[in-house]
Amino acid sequence: MENKEKKLKAFERALDVMDRLRAECPWNHAQTIDTLRPMTIEEVYELSDAVLKKDEAALEKELGDVFLHVIFYAKIAEEEGRYDIADVLNKLCEKMIYRHPHVFSTTKVADAEEVSTNWEMLKAKEKGGNKRILSGIPDSLPPILKAFSMQDKARGVGFDWEEKQQVWDKVKEEQKELEAEFKSVEAAKTEEEKAAAFDRAEEELGDFMFATVNAARLYGIDPDTALNRACDKFRRRFTYLEENTIRQGRDLHEMTLAEMDAIWDEGKAKGL
Repeated sequence: MENKEKKLKAFERALDVMDRLRAECPWNHAQTIDTLRPMTIEEVYELSDAVLKKDEAALEKELGDVFLHVIFYAKIAEEEGRYDIADVLNKLCEKMIYRHPHVFSTTKVADAEEVSTNWEMLKAKEKGGNKRILSGIPDSLPPILKAFSMQDKARGVGFDWEEKQQVWDKVKEEQKELEAEFKSVEAAKTEEEKAAAFDRAEEELGDFMFATVNAARLYGIDPDTALNRACDKFRRRFTYLEENTIRQGRDLHEMTLAEMDAIWDEGKAKGL
């Protein structure tokens, strides 16, 4: 670990590297904020993968890649005379100081939940109070994360279940409505009826998933992490099924579901 002086030197070095890349590298010079955007999204997902896998070496690398993009955007803005990295950092500091009066002022808080509630209230007061509670949630955010974030921000201003157990009535209600619409799809006699029923089923599926995400939030579980774990588990078990099938000289397409289930359960019993 380095002291503050060496950390500042490393930051200065990163800025110098970016200056040279923009001046001397044709590819870097050609980039704009629009061309960077998809690459930034990819880097953030790679960072997320490193966090989920608890891969410290990869995490160190991916943090650097994301940081490079922050510097890159600021450098482009500086060249266009709009702002620079100092403006970015100063605005960040001002925001953090404003939203943490329990640290930088005399406000008292009881716990982390009160800090979160105060954060949302202070955020709502910014820009003259014209900013809406949910306006800061990106439209392009993955739906599960978007649902979780919306629910959490609504909680921050008191819009939430009084008791977390109450959410299960909502989950069950949405499940029944979803099942009814799926039955409507199967019962449809014309293409027009089927399309209408399918549209309603899609809406009800969204409502059911939204309610399930809400239940996860109330019980302190990150639904995105939970679904990632389920996907990883399915990948492990299905890969085991596939590899054992190949090893036996068989073809999955020619096996019955019962035969595949037997190998699946074998993998499950091994802790996959």
